[in-house]
Amino acid sequence: MHSPYALPDGNVLISFSGGRTSGFMLHQILEANQGLPDTTKVVFANTGREMPQTLNFVQDCSEHWDVPITWLEYDRVDNKVAYKVVSHNSAARNGEPFEKMLYRPYLPNAVARFCTAELKVRTIKRYLVKQGWKHWHSCIGIRADEARRINKKQKEDRWTFWYPLYHANVTKKEVMQFWNGHTFDLRLHGPNGVTAKGNCDGCFLKSEATLAMMWREHPDRMQWWVDMETKAGGTFHKSRSYADLGNFIERQGDWIFDNEAFLCQADEGECTG
Repeated sequence: MHSPYALPDGNVLISFSGGRTSGFMLHQILEANQGLPDTTKVVFANTGREMPQTLNFVQDCSEHWDVPITWLEYDRVDNKVAYKVVSHNSAARNGEPFEKMLYRPYLPNAVARFCTAELKVRTIKRYLVKQGWKHWHSCIGIRADEARRINKKQKEDRWTFWYPLYHANVTKKEVMQFWNGHTFDLRLHGPNGVTAKGNCDGCFLKSEATLAMMWREHPDRMQWWVDMETKAGGTFHKSRSYADLGNFIERQGDWIFDNEAFLCQADEGECTG
């Protein structure tokens, strides 16, 4: 029986977001293929706004599973787009790649998510093209219970999407069971043990409830988003500013976090680059 994790022929990019789902996917691919050939690269694109635990988790996966992971960051050189290869030790931790990308007259938002495109998708593409790759399969960690997030176009100018978790019918339950029994894990928990802080710390696609929790627990990290809105003279979200949300949370007691009806729980998806 053909494994849904068997590598397709040719060059393969395994895009590692730094979360549990993409970590599980990488483990299953490694197991199914007894390692990775030279034609496969695992790449993590750092925005500079990942939580420290996310960066540590990426490094743990690399070390525990003996798999090389290339760390990339968006860069600008002589006012032109570029990328640089970094490591766990040298990776940006104060939003530097993200801030370099904010040169347009408006900020990224749910409709114009150019942060995902520039910081992740195009940064990885520039790197692979520099390696001499002309075409490749792009492996993305989207589960069967996230089918709405699958790119229906299936093919871009240089790559074809590959969704092994979707084809293996993996759901969040299987992913959590795997990590619950594993020797290491991503230690990022929100209310009631729900992982809520992963990937970009203050991402505007996260729910109001999640961002409120971030303001309560990590006001220093959320202040960066306020600073970027102030610098740009605009907001990331059409109906709220980070400063307004922070001020609201500061005025309220913890009771608002115990009432699910008080803060909006719905997010607008997640970055998958």
